[in-house]
Amino acid sequence: MPLSRIVTLIVGLIIILGLALWLIDSLNRLYWQLSYSPLLGNLLLLLLIVLLGGLIAAFVYYVLVLRSSESKSRRQRQRFTAAQIPAAKSDAASSTLQAVRQQVAQIQDEVTRQALLSRTREIETNLARGEIQVVVFGTGSAGKTSLVNGIMGRIVGEVNAPMGTTQVGETYCLRLKGLERKILITDTPGILEAGVAGTEREQLARALATEADLLLFVVDNDLRKSEYEPLKGLAEIGKRSLLVLNKTDLYTEDDQEVILSKLRQRVRDFIPSSDVIAIAANPQPAQLETGEIFHPEPEIVPLLRRVASVLRAEGEDLVADNILLQSLRLGEEARKLIDSQRRRQADKIVDRYQWIGAGVVSVTPLPVVDLLATAAVNAQMVVEIGKVYGCDLNMERGRELALSLGKTIAGLGIVKGAVELLSTALQLHIATFVIGRAIQGVTAAYLTRIAGKSFIEYFRHDQDWGDGGMTEVVQQQFQINRRDEFMKGFIQEAIAKVVKPLTDKE
Repeated sequence: MPLSRIVTLIVGLIIILGLALWLIDSLNRLYWQLSYSPLLGNLLLLLLIVLLGGLIAAFVYYVLVLRSSESKSRRQRQRFTAAQIPAAKSDAASSTLQAVRQQVAQIQDEVTRQALLSRTREIETNLARGEIQVVVFGTGSAGKTSLVNGIMGRIVGEVNAPMGTTQVGETYCLRLKGLERKILITDTPGILEAGVAGTEREQLARALATEADLLLFVVDNDLRKSEYEPLKGLAEIGKRSLLVLNKTDLYTEDDQEVILSKLRQRVRDFIPSSDVIAIAANPQPAQLETGEIFHPEPEIVPLLRRVASVLRAEGEDLVADNILLQSLRLGEEARKLIDSQRRRQADKIVDRYQWIGAGVVSVTPLPVVDLLATAAVNAQMVVEIGKVYGCDLNMERGRELALSLGKTIAGLGIVKGAVELLSTALQLHIATFVIGRAIQGVTAAYLTRIAGKSFIEYFRHDQDWGDGGMTEVVQQQFQINRRDEFMKGFIQEAIAKVVKPLTDKE
C-alpha cells in the first residue's frame, strides 16, 4: 500500500476515534439522565455502537477500496490514451494514403503516377515496420560523420573529411535499451556546398531531413542565416529537432557558454533550450608535457542522454507524427499535380473558345463590343471547364454564370480598357480598312479569355469566388493578361486567327 494512503488512513482513524470519545462522553451523560428507563439507555448505547462501527467501516472502505479502484482506473485510462494516440495517427495516415491513391489514379502522366504510387508503398512499409529514423543534418564538415561514429561506438565513416565526402545518405542501425523499435541513424551530405554537385547533394540531404522522425542539426559555431532558414523551415513542417553544437573542444568554457546562449536565443521559438546540446564528437589530440600525444574520448554523453530521453518519451508519437506528415505531404503533392493537369486542360478549352468567340463577333459585327453577345459560346466554355474539375453543369446554369460574369466585366470598365489596349496594339500591325472589325473580334477573344481564366479560379476553389468575390478575381485576371510578355504573343496569334482571315476576305 502506498505511504500516502497509510498516512491518510491513520490520520482519519485518529480523528474518528477523537470524535467518538467526545460523542461517548456526551451520550454517557445523556445515558445517566435516562437511567430512570434502562430500556431507553440500552437502545441509545446500541445505536452509538452501530453508528461508530458504520463510520469506521465506511472510511476504511473508501481509503482501501474506492481510492484503489480510482487509481487503477486512472492508470488504465493513461495506458489506453498512450496506446491510442499513435494508433489514431496511424489510422489517419492509412486513411490519407488511401485518399492519395485515389488522387494519384487521376494523374495522366504514367511516370509521375507510378512514382507517387511507389512512395505510398514506401510509407506503408514504414508504417508496418515502425523503425525510428534519426537524421544527422547540417553544413559540410561540421562534424556529422564524427557524431555518427560516436553514437555508434565504432568507425562507420571517414572523420576529419573534406567537404563533400558524404555523397549519399548513409544509414546505420542500432538498438536502445528500453525501446522496442530499431533506430536508424542516417548521415547526410552537407548543405551549402559549392557547385552543381554540391547543390544536388544538398537537395538529397534536405529530402532525407524531411523524412526524419528526429533531426539532429549539427553546427560548429553560432547559426548563420543560411543554416537558420533550413532549420526553421524543417521545424515549421513539424520536424522534431535537436540543435547540436559540435567541436566544443576548440572553445574555452566561457566562449562555449556564449555560443550556447546565442543558439538558444535564436531558436527559442521552435526548439526548447534543453534541446540545444554541446558536444565534442571528435576532440583534437593534445600534446602532453612528456611529448606524448593524448587522444581525448568523444564527449557526446549529454546528446546520447537527450536522444534516449526523447525517443523513450516520444518515440511512438514521433513515428506516427512523421508517417502522418509524409502522407499529408504526399497528398498535397498529388493535389498540386492534379491541379496543374486540370489547369492545362482548362487552358486549352479557354484557348479554343476565345477564338470561337472572336469568329462569331467578326462575322456579325456589333455597334459596340459586348461580351454578352458571346454568352452562348461562353456558357458552353463554362460547362466544359466545370467537367474538367468534376462539376457537371447544364447549359442553363452555364449561361447564368456566363451572363453574371459578363455583366461584372462590363461594370468594371474592362471592356473599354480592353478596346483601348488592343486598338493601340493592332494599329501597328493591320490595315485601316479592317481595323474596326478586327478590333471587335480580337477584343471578344480577349474578354472571353479573361472570363475563362476567371472561371478556372472559380472551379479550382470548389466553386467559390473567395473573399473578394467575382470582382476581385476578374480584376486580377485582367491585370495578368495585360502584361507586355503576354500581349505580344496574343497579338501575333490574333493577327493569324482573326485579322488575316478578314484581310483575305476583303
